[in-house]
Amino acid sequence: MVSEEQVRSELNRVLIPGVKRSLVMMNYVRSVVIGDGKIEIALAATGLNESIQDWVGSKVKDLVSKIPGVTDVQVTFAIVKPVDLNQVKNIVAVMSGKGGVGKSLVASLIAVALNRRGDEVGILDADITGPSIPTIFGTREMPAGGETGILPVLSRSGIEIMSFNLLLPNEEDAVIWRGPLISRAVSQFWEDVVWGKLDYLVVDMPPGTADVPLTVMQTLPLSGVIIVFTPQDLTAMIVKKAVNMARKMDKPILGVVENMSYLYLPEINKRFEVFGRSKGEEMAHVANASLLGQLPIDPELAKLCDQGNIEAYTSDAFTEVSRSLAAILPQPPTIGDKSRGVIKECYSLRD
Repeated sequence: MVSEEQVRSELNRVLIPGVKRSLVMMNYVRSVVIGDGKIEIALAATGLNESIQDWVGSKVKDLVSKIPGVTDVQVTFAIVKPVDLNQVKNIVAVMSGKGGVGKSLVASLIAVALNRRGDEVGILDADITGPSIPTIFGTREMPAGGETGILPVLSRSGIEIMSFNLLLPNEEDAVIWRGPLISRAVSQFWEDVVWGKLDYLVVDMPPGTADVPLTVMQTLPLSGVIIVFTPQDLTAMIVKKAVNMARKMDKPILGVVENMSYLYLPEINKRFEVFGRSKGEEMAHVANASLLGQLPIDPELAKLCDQGNIEAYTSDAFTEVSRSLAAILPQPPTIGDKSRGVIKECYSLRD
């Protein structure tokens, strides 16, 4: 007797061209009906053009028909709203209230840390006018999809990424929009992007406490906020505004991260507090949250970001932040049918 588990196991081997995650992990499998050796599989067609639907249908039939006891396989497609396909367990916003403190850097490191421990992770780049996530991850690929839905781009290690810079013909083009348009774009990144099944979606917020942060906090079901700051007195004052905003919006502050906390010179084994005395404990007290870590000014990290290779970064300070994240962001129960480490063959349209 053929089981649904057997069928879904085969479906988990089919990677959707463009996003390169499986039909199961993108939640495209709507139903599997089994009867007398005949298998009827209903799939979502969201974001897939006709040629990709044909390819996916053919690949599904080829794999499932090889299961012992299967005599016939029928595959149908239907358009489903992207938001109805998304099963995101936790959404964490990274914000500051001030620009230039390293929100994108910290958001990226958080995503890398969660990804390394085995979580399924995505990054929503909500900084429409100053997006840097694609550069940090070395991503230049245009997202696939169309009017029915957009598919995120996958990083080298399997982190889903969606950023407005990926949609521009030239990454240096300026986005000269008023607030309402920018806010609408951020909403669409949540409603019109097929994120599929994720343990964590990290949202890289723009500076300030105006349109976009307000949209994110009102539109997305946030699990909490992580605050980023640097040691300067001016920064601390402005960041407190972000803390107050999160509280007024009834969003829990999960922790704080002090970036550019110090410069370490290994030659003399000494730290220099370039921007002044650390305010880590003070800001943790203000936010009534844990101090997740203090990141130094690290030339190696800057180099890797410029090279688009942040996923290769490692350091003692980053390890400390990763451990702190593990404490405040416990690993969710497995989503099931994880694609990472299971899929041995990456199917493509060239097959």
